[in-house]
Amino acid sequence: MSPVRNVPARDTRRDVPRSTWRRASWLLVLLALCPPAALAAEEENQLRAESEVRYPPFPQAENLIPFSVSATTNNEFMIDGASLTVSPDRVVRYTLVIVSPAGARNVSYEAMNCSTGERRLYAVGRSDGTWAKARTDKWVAIRESTLNRHHAALFREYFCSIGVTLRDAEDARRILRTGGDRTKLLGH
Repeated sequence: MSPVRNVPARDTRRDVPRSTWRRASWLLVLLALCPPAALAAEEENQLRAESEVRYPPFPQAENLIPFSVSATTNNEFMIDGASLTVSPDRVVRYTLVIVSPAGARNVSYEAMNCSTGERRLYAVGRSDGTWAKARTDKWVAIRESTLNRHHAALFREYFCSIGVTLRDAEDARRILRTGGDRTKLLGH
């Protein structure tokens, strides 16, 4: 009688070449990475479009539309009506002009995202009538505060009011000229 030998169970993985297992593993890894890669590409396209923002001509006095911020400030706040744009994704771009009682003048080119409640500073105006790119041009949340509430006022009372979507730059100019009266937009 011949001795009984223990024969190990057959490893079916060995029947498939090792290179096939490697390829299958890499394919799974690549498939797992596809959604984030697609999102990254979409974000990159959006950032590229944002980085291609063209600055408008420097504001002229005849195009400035004053708007009210609060009774606690002595500064005068104005938007350059000629610079206003409204994109389909509810981003309003505008030139903001702030003049202090002493005559100091701050000019900036900015954007406000009505969908996310954020703002972005693209450039600041120089005294020679040219633009200087902002050092930091990231989107930041719009906050309500008693000081410097001009962004909150533009967001809540003019450009991004609940229930009203600006269709175009003319809507934005009209709402500024009427002091935030959104009923004037309904007949448009």
